[in-house]
Amino acid sequence: MERDLPLSIDEFPKMVEDGYLYVDKTAYIHRMAAKKGYYFLSRPRRFGKTLLVDTIQSVFESRRELFDGLYIQDNWTWDKPHPVVRLSFVGEHSNRESLNKDVLDQLADIEDDAKLEIRDDVKSGPRRLRSVIRRLKKAYKRPVVFLVDEYDKPILDVIDNPKIALENRDYLSSLYGIVKGISRDLRFVFVTGISMFTRVSLFSGMNNLNDISLNPEYNAICGFTEEEIDRTFGKNLTMLDRSKVRKWYNGYNWTGPSRLYCPSDLLQLLDERKFRPYWFRTGNPSYLFKVLMNKSHNLIELNKSEKAEALITKFDVDDISAEALLFQSGYLTIMKEKTKHDHIYYELDYPNHGVRISLHAELLRYIDQKKADPVEESDLLGTLLVENDFDGFCERLQSYWAGFPYQWSGAANFSDYEAWYTNLLFAAFSAVGLDVRGEESSTKGRADLTLLHGDQVFIFELKVVESKAGAEMALDEAMAQMRKQRYADKFRGRGKPIHLIAIVCGKVERNLLSIRVEPA
Repeated sequence: MERDLPLSIDEFPKMVEDGYLYVDKTAYIHRMAAKKGYYFLSRPRRFGKTLLVDTIQSVFESRRELFDGLYIQDNWTWDKPHPVVRLSFVGEHSNRESLNKDVLDQLADIEDDAKLEIRDDVKSGPRRLRSVIRRLKKAYKRPVVFLVDEYDKPILDVIDNPKIALENRDYLSSLYGIVKGISRDLRFVFVTGISMFTRVSLFSGMNNLNDISLNPEYNAICGFTEEEIDRTFGKNLTMLDRSKVRKWYNGYNWTGPSRLYCPSDLLQLLDERKFRPYWFRTGNPSYLFKVLMNKSHNLIELNKSEKAEALITKFDVDDISAEALLFQSGYLTIMKEKTKHDHIYYELDYPNHGVRISLHAELLRYIDQKKADPVEESDLLGTLLVENDFDGFCERLQSYWAGFPYQWSGAANFSDYEAWYTNLLFAAFSAVGLDVRGEESSTKGRADLTLLHGDQVFIFELKVVESKAGAEMALDEAMAQMRKQRYADKFRGRGKPIHLIAIVCGKVERNLLSIRVEPA
C-alpha cells in the first residue's frame, strides 16, 4: 500500500491508523523508559518533539496495536498500562493568570477522561497537578507518567517583556517543582521544548533531571538521519539531486555520529519538489535579530565560531546570549567538539545552506527601510562584480547602504564602524548563497572579506575615515595592507583572476565614500 507523507502530523495514533510514513524512533523511547527516570530534551521547533511525546504516551498506555513492526513491539511489556498526565503549552500565554487557567483547563480534561472528580475548587495549577497525579495513582494502582510538551513556550512567547516572562517562569518553576514531593507517585517524566533554561531557575524541583539534549546516544531521537530517509522515503527521493538535498537541508548535530535533517524541511521538499527554506519560513526570528543588534554581534564570527559549552547551554530571561539563542533555536549547530583545560568547547556553524541564506536575508530585511528587496540588491552586487563593473558596484553599494537607518550603526556600538560595514557586506553575499568568507587567514594576516564567485576571487579591505578628506589616503593604506599581508597568495594556484578591492566609508556620512580595485 502506498503511504502518504506525514505533513504536519504530530499525533502518533493518526500517523499509524491513517497509514502515513513513519520513521521508527521507538528504540530511543525504549532506552529511556526501560528504567524509572526524569528526562529533558531541547530541540528546535518543527523537529518532531510533539510526535515523540505522543509516541511515548502511546507506549505507556500500552496501545500495542499501534506498534506493529516497530522496534519496541517485541521489547515492551504491554500488559501494564500506566496513567498519563500530559501538559502542552502550544497556546498563547500573555500573563500568569492565563497560564494558570490553561493548566487548570488541561487538568480538568484529564480528570474527566479518567473519570476522576473534577476539582474546580482548586484554583492553583501546581496544587491541582499534585492532586491529579496522586488520585490517578490511587485509582489505577500504578505510578503515573508525566509528560510536558513545549514546556518553555509561555516564557518564549513574552521573552521581549522581561517582567511577564519572569512571572511566567516563576509560575512554571512552581508547577514543575511539585515533582520533588511526589516522586513515589511517578513512573517516568519527560519534558521537552526549545530552550535550555537553567535548572536553578526553572527545574530546581527536579534535582535528578537527566538532560539528554547533548547526549550522543540521543542525537537522532528527533530529526532524520541519511539512513532513515533512505529506508523510509527512498521512493520519494527519486528525481531529486541528493547532493543538493544534503546541501540545503542536512547538517544538524547534537554531538552524535550522524548529521540530521529537520523533518519539516525534508517532508515539504518531498511534497513540493522545490528547494526552499521551509523550516526557516515557519518561524519569526525578529527577537533574535533584535538580540543580535543590541549585543553588537559580529555575523562573521558566527561562521565556525568556537564557544564554551556553558555559554551555549545557558539560557534565562535576564541572561540571554546571542550564541545560546542561535544554537538552541536551530540557526547554528555543532560541527566539532573539543576539550581544552578540562572544559568542553563546541565549534558552531550554520547547519545548512537553507538556514544560512535565510538568516542573512531576513536580517537585511529587518534592518533595511527601503521598499526594494535586499536579496535582489545583493544578487545585483554579485553580478556587477563578476562582470567587473566596479563603477557600477560602487554606485549600487552606495545606494544599498543608504537604505540602512543610521540608528542601527549607532546602536551596534562597534569599536569602530568597519565591523558594521563589513557585516552588512558579508550578510549581502551570504543572503544569495555566495561563497563569502570573513577574516580569511593568510600567512601574515586576515582579510576582512573574501568572495569566490564566477571563477574569480575578490578580496576586500574596509576602512572608515572621519571625513572625505581622508578617503584617498585610506584607500592607499588598505591596498598597501592587502599586498604587504599577501592576502592573495593562497588563491594564486587556482589560476583565476584575483581582485583587491579597497573600500572606504565615512563615519560622518555613514556610507561608502570611495572604492579602488586593482589586480592582485
